[in-house]
Amino acid sequence: MAEFRRQRPKQNNFGYVHIRDNRKSSENRQLVASDTINGFRVRPGYYDINGATIMPDGVNFTVYSNGATKVTLLLYHRGEERPFVSLNFPDNYRIGKVHSMLVFGLQVENMEYAYRIDGPWDEEKGLLFDYNHVLLDPYAKAVAGQRVWGQTIKFEEAYRARVVRNDFDWGETSWLKTPMSDSIIYEMHVRGFTMDESSGIKCRGSFAGIMEKVDYLKRLGVTALELMPIFEFDETRDKRVVNGRTLLDYWGYNTVSFFAPNTSYASTEEYNKEGFELREMIKLLKENGIEVILDVVFNHTAEGNKNGPFISFKGFDNNIYYMLTPDGDYYNFSGCGNTLNCNHPMVQQMIVECLHYWVEEYKVDGFRFDLASILGRDQNGAPMEAPPLLQRLAFDPILGDVKLIAEAWDAGGMYQVGSFPSWGRWAEWNGRYRDSIRSFLKGEYWAAPEAVCRITGSMDMYGRNYAGYDSSVNFITCHDGFTLYDMFAYNEKHNEANGWNNSDGANDNRSWNCGVEGETDDPAINDLRFKMMRNAITVLMCSRGTPMILAGDEFGNTQFGNNNAYCQDNEVSWLNWDLFTKNRQYFDFYRDMIQFRRKHPCIRKDLKPAMSGLPHISVFTDHPYHTDINDNTKVISIMFAGFIRKKGHDDVVLMSVNVFWEDIQITLPEPPEGAYWTLVVDTAAEDKRYFNNRPKPLPVPNWRLKARSVSVFIAAYGEGYGR
Repeated sequence: MAEFRRQRPKQNNFGYVHIRDNRKSSENRQLVASDTINGFRVRPGYYDINGATIMPDGVNFTVYSNGATKVTLLLYHRGEERPFVSLNFPDNYRIGKVHSMLVFGLQVENMEYAYRIDGPWDEEKGLLFDYNHVLLDPYAKAVAGQRVWGQTIKFEEAYRARVVRNDFDWGETSWLKTPMSDSIIYEMHVRGFTMDESSGIKCRGSFAGIMEKVDYLKRLGVTALELMPIFEFDETRDKRVVNGRTLLDYWGYNTVSFFAPNTSYASTEEYNKEGFELREMIKLLKENGIEVILDVVFNHTAEGNKNGPFISFKGFDNNIYYMLTPDGDYYNFSGCGNTLNCNHPMVQQMIVECLHYWVEEYKVDGFRFDLASILGRDQNGAPMEAPPLLQRLAFDPILGDVKLIAEAWDAGGMYQVGSFPSWGRWAEWNGRYRDSIRSFLKGEYWAAPEAVCRITGSMDMYGRNYAGYDSSVNFITCHDGFTLYDMFAYNEKHNEANGWNNSDGANDNRSWNCGVEGETDDPAINDLRFKMMRNAITVLMCSRGTPMILAGDEFGNTQFGNNNAYCQDNEVSWLNWDLFTKNRQYFDFYRDMIQFRRKHPCIRKDLKPAMSGLPHISVFTDHPYHTDINDNTKVISIMFAGFIRKKGHDDVVLMSVNVFWEDIQITLPEPPEGAYWTLVVDTAAEDKRYFNNRPKPLPVPNWRLKARSVSVFIAAYGEGYGR
């Protein structure tokens, strides 16, 4: 057999001119220009490769527009205000609605590009073609002019794209495929995680900064990072000054480009290598057993309403990309001015190709879909029974192993937690878990019946067309709302610094300040707050479903009562790592609870039936025979059990929660034969040994469950607990 070797194509003054075109010929052949436009040699390109792609012969540019009558490619020297050439796509460079042109001789290292699109203007029909607008490629892999955080884009002609070389070497890196039942998700903001000086690292506020904290994340025990938006966004979009402080679009939920990483999150310049540092971060995280889930925003864009800018989609096909009212205005189910028309076939295609790109090129492990109920509305905003996009994603082969997590509500009033079209594939942020557990833990014992349902896996919601327990992402806090510390330090939100007279942010926080609003020097109140925080993480880690925690909660980070810090690029949102040192005991407990969950699979999933005959999940109150959970129940006890073949005995965990303000005596059930009960967790331990690594047997079956506390017991078989 002849030996075949990949050879570097020969170059001339116009760039690479040899390519193997496997779709047309199995032999090397020379591509030659068929036309010259404004001094540049060109030929029809590859119509099924969207965006700008480096070829051995040059750069392939492909865009599509349903209503365009003229498409012009603008090429710029890097950083210059005006294009050095404009190239109109000839009519014969179009197939259907797709325009494609291969341009020879381009030096991509010193080049940026954009488009002008012409066509009809009819506002009532939603047709907003205007050749005067300079438009960003919807498939841009990198956006120019966004490198410096907080710096307003300098170009009068707005956004433009760069051509990206992808030569990153992944080595043996692959997907971890951690099951949902074994996952512990850690939600973070890339910049906020390390931006504060107290983080003690070199590359603050960047992907590299996360790499510097990998050992910390590994020690904490999380299995996945859920990154708040990292697609390119313009943080200066609504830049304003309030009380002398500059406010930005800090969270990043107004996407400029779905295929491009946020260049300001890279610690170094990456001209034509955009995304390199992000790939390095993902590779390192995977090597340390940590997956990456991206928070994606396909419900709206940064173009806003009719008063918003023309960035990209408005100029390419406004009436297709957006849901429009009969008079051509924008439906606003996102609360941000516009709503993507996700179930239109063209928009579906863009979203699917985008997700494929992040999985194939960045090896992303999953996606959390912001305001995902919008993805189930039709072009008029009506909910669909079987939304084609959601179904397509559920059965897409490329996405077959990645996690799909829905925020199953939107700003238009649709709330689908427990009724989201899932096809047994989608998981959900369980907002009902958050609400009921917050209420119950603060002392609203009448919430006990629902709290029991949520702790035991929400099978009242996820037992039908879902994937059972794996469909419930349990959380008590997230980026949107109070931190865990603030949940027990504030009765009311304090968002005055946002500049809206405290009118923004949720009013239904289900929080309790433990007696004083905000910070206090009272040791009794501070002790109570940390006990309540221990209760919260204990319940979360002993709940069936996938736990998600908010970055910084593990050491008591605060936002000073701000429950909507979307615009606070400062110490309000940045993690204060000094609190890690100050609250080290709490961090250790938090970490121990994560490890406890990982050690006991009976909490996470149904194992083989217990040899002792115990059911997988048992529920009672203060006594095993008291099983009536009602609105006067102050103590709930939940026992998980199952057989572990490797250990040769049952795994049994019992959690008892007292939300009442007085101590209550409880009676433990009989342990399995040959076992005895040991106390592992007592969130109100007087000796402050809240987590016992070497627990001792309980001498009697009775236990005094202290006021507002949680105790966790395990059935031990003589080998000791240990780490």
